[in-house]
Amino acid sequence: LTRLLIGSEGTLAVITEATLKLTPLPEARRLLQAVFADVRAAADAISRLMAQPATPYALEFMDRQAIEMIRGYSKAELPRDAGALLMIEVDGPQTQLDELEAVMSRAVRGAGLLDFRAARTREETEALWATRKALSPALRNVAPNKLNEDVVVPVSRLPELIAGLEALSRRYGIPIVNFGHAGNGNIHVNLLYDSQDPRQEANAKPCLREVFELVIRLDGTLSGEHGIGREKRDYLPLAIDPAALALMRRIKAQFDPKGILNPDKIFPEPVS
Repeated sequence: LTRLLIGSEGTLAVITEATLKLTPLPEARRLLQAVFADVRAAADAISRLMAQPATPYALEFMDRQAIEMIRGYSKAELPRDAGALLMIEVDGPQTQLDELEAVMSRAVRGAGLLDFRAARTREETEALWATRKALSPALRNVAPNKLNEDVVVPVSRLPELIAGLEALSRRYGIPIVNFGHAGNGNIHVNLLYDSQDPRQEANAKPCLREVFELVIRLDGTLSGEHGIGREKRDYLPLAIDPAALALMRRIKAQFDPKGILNPDKIFPEPVS
């Protein structure tokens, strides 16, 4: 029952005790940065990186809009024609880092690679991570309101996702900035709008629905780590068919016949 309860977001049971298993901290880490001309080149590199026996400890992705947005907030150098960026962290014994860097370097090299570099000092590492950490404060400066969704698509469909999001951004007049955890295709899609702008306020939710429809067409799913909760519950039928939803409701009724556990979460309102 472990996975069932963990995935239920508190709607089936209350977990009163958990045992946390820890792994030792690595002896050393090294941060690498790869810049690409476009998302297709970055997606191909992600596939090569994740197909190796030695995979990155961390693998972060930023699209063109995210890169352009953080230029004024980051000390790291970013090429002007950058279409996508990967931040790659490797870890292990200090004596193995040079070999791990070489493995990652071979994996990312291909058509569309503009720049590849490694942080050699603590200051360089902090400057590269500052690039990623600058995104949240930069987003707040673009627009006062934000819809942030953590969608997932297969890595091979990442270029189609970004292209589709760019088209939606143009059609609805709402900036969309994308970044996230590239190794498993978990992308944070940020719709930036001003609720005081009548057009943007009216367009935000229809645009969001089309984002989810695009994700489902690309064999993706609505959430990678943030869950469904209240915000996504009305979109769940896009991803789960009526028979499966009905089964989920029956399981809920079996575990929680009085409906007192985290009510109004996950399930869309019944159609009357």
